[in-house]
Amino acid sequence: MTDEKYPVQKSEQEWQQELSADQFRVLREHGTERAGTSPLNFEKRTGIFNCAACGNALFESSTKYESGSGWPSFWKPLPGAVATTTDTTHGMKRVEVHCKNCGGHLGHVFNDGPAPTGERYCMNGVSLKFDPK
Repeated sequence: MTDEKYPVQKSEQEWQQELSADQFRVLREHGTERAGTSPLNFEKRTGIFNCAACGNALFESSTKYESGSGWPSFWKPLPGAVATTTDTTHGMKRVEVHCKNCGGHLGHVFNDGPAPTGERYCMNGVSLKFDPK
């Protein structure tokens, strides 16, 4: 995690107690879930996708689309919901997406998405919770 301060502040021990092992690995240790393993990849109902760590609303279901990547993908986050940083791990330069409320790692954003933004927010399903409306 960065040294940046977020509205929701917890110790790593507190996060470990609140999150599943997979959620902790992704959200707090910048892990990645295996492609095609998240049930949220197939979620088609109307609702909001929230941060699994803090509950912050991140994406409206109307911005979700099938990217073929194996991870839930969106073309736009909710205003002020996420922040980005440069990720140079794995020998490449990518843009990491994290929750602006707690700093949890969500996934990455790429410039190969659909109109109107041209962006693909490729999110780890384990970092999200779906709230149907």
